[in-house]
Amino acid sequence: MTTQQSEQSQRSEQASQPARFREADEAAIHAVLAGLYQAWDDGDADGFVADYTEDASAILPGSYRSSREEIRRSMAGGFAGPLKGSTTINRVDQLRFLGADAAVVISETGVLFAGETEVPAERMVNATWVLERRDSGWLVAAYHNSPVQAG
Repeated sequence: MTTQQSEQSQRSEQASQPARFREADEAAIHAVLAGLYQAWDDGDADGFVADYTEDASAILPGSYRSSREEIRRSMAGGFAGPLKGSTTINRVDQLRFLGADAAVVISETGVLFAGETEVPAERMVNATWVLERRDSGWLVAAYHNSPVQAG
């Protein structure tokens, strides 16, 4: 058995094991999200995409970004302009695994602009994160958000 086959077999076994075997993966995914939220708070576009795949995509109302570099450029422009000094509030609502090497996270997020103490309800979004385990660890492969519906 090759090393790659052995790793794939181990991942398949982990995916079918009780929840305690997924705790490390859950912690790693939460760390990825915490790192990018911290990079946002720091206005650091490079740090924000550090844990994105090269071919990552991001879909937000009215925009589509089709690579890590395109996402980085967009965030750098935002951090230098309208997002300067902003922070985010974030709550993970759900994390589920799709086999051994993929996960989906559902979260609620809002942007707090400089000087604000709370995010207006109309700026809250539901977000879907798709993460993939690669050799370097868990990485964001896709992101999508849409406004939270009241009611």
